[in-house]
Amino acid sequence: MPTRILPAGADPDAVRSLVTLLSQLPDAEPQPPVTDSTQLVDALARLAAESVDELPEVVVVHERIGPVPALELIREVALRFPAVGVILVTTDASPGLFAAAMDSGARGLVPLPLSYEELANRVQAVAQWSTGVRRHLGHGADTFGGVGGTVVTVSGAKGGVGATLTAVQLALAAQASGRPTALVDLDLQTGDIASYLDVQFRRSVVDLAAINDISPRVLADAVFRHDSGLALLLAPAEGERGEEVTDRAARQIIGALRARYEVVVVDCGAQLGAAGAAAVETADTALLVVTPDVVAVRAAKRTVRMWDRLQIRKAEETTAVVNRHTRGTEIQPPLVQRITGTAVARTAVPANFKELQAVVDAGRVHELDARSSVKQALWALAGELGLAKAPEGASHRGGGRSRGDRGPVSFRRRKE
Repeated sequence: MPTRILPAGADPDAVRSLVTLLSQLPDAEPQPPVTDSTQLVDALARLAAESVDELPEVVVVHERIGPVPALELIREVALRFPAVGVILVTTDASPGLFAAAMDSGARGLVPLPLSYEELANRVQAVAQWSTGVRRHLGHGADTFGGVGGTVVTVSGAKGGVGATLTAVQLALAAQASGRPTALVDLDLQTGDIASYLDVQFRRSVVDLAAINDISPRVLADAVFRHDSGLALLLAPAEGERGEEVTDRAARQIIGALRARYEVVVVDCGAQLGAAGAAAVETADTALLVVTPDVVAVRAAKRTVRMWDRLQIRKAEETTAVVNRHTRGTEIQPPLVQRITGTAVARTAVPANFKELQAVVDAGRVHELDARSSVKQALWALAGELGLAKAPEGASHRGGGRSRGDRGPVSFRRRKE
């Protein structure tokens, strides 16, 4: 969902420069600027009279605005429109002014001359705060009013079977169907979601590991809002820091996400750690991605047996997803089911790396062509799992239920 930003300032050149920079921010929707304090308050009042949802998420106030001084204007906006986040743009970035701006109700301060990175970071943080406030108040398009979202984990039977691609496309399908979705990278040492989605980030799941009470604001500060609308909680850039995410931290993080998003997709990778084990154990649906070759199927069998021994999850509560499927291979989904003891998804994902190579190399997996047979299969899988509406007439390439494939598609763990 685009972030609506309302610029306010009396200096035409400064406002023009501000609007130009705001227009370059990802997923930003600058509104026509207002030139004085009266116009700003009147504009917000008109929008609020229609609905709180009509208000912009962010108001950017230039220090040279009148007739009401900037800090007094910010205080009035914060009091009258508490779901709107206000950013002050000023030449004075001293601690004294920063404290005064915060006391007046500003959610951030950006120094002049404007820096793209500084402005982008502050707008993103304030927009997430505003969205969280509206969700808490019962407003906003991505409000989730259920008792808890659906958590789906995606694990690989071994490395290189396509677990990350599967997780990303399932999350994109859920988000595209109108369900607020978070995508979490718990492949803590070798996670690639940021690379697949062309994301530069500063915060990661590690920033939440030591926090005992994850508030909506703290969660919003750690989450990266992608152009697709996905909320991303990424693996740390320094893989060794993954050890800081314990099983207890993982449970708390997933619980916080479950409370804020309707769908939470977790990429657990192929290596079992404490955090990944906790995620698989608490998930509503646990997927295990396997390719139709002897090595991968044996690895899948080892994985489900290990999960069972460690009392993480039983084989019959796990759903295997066959990736890179071809009708000519000797290993078909019913055989995977018999060997592993898992359920097998009806939808098998076809082998067609040529469709993927360009977007994978560019780090733009979210731009995979809708005509791609791989994308169609993965989005059909999302529909099969109840994460998104399956496209009408979607073809489950090689994934139709075969004779002897009597297992259910997936099992939802009962909440105790």
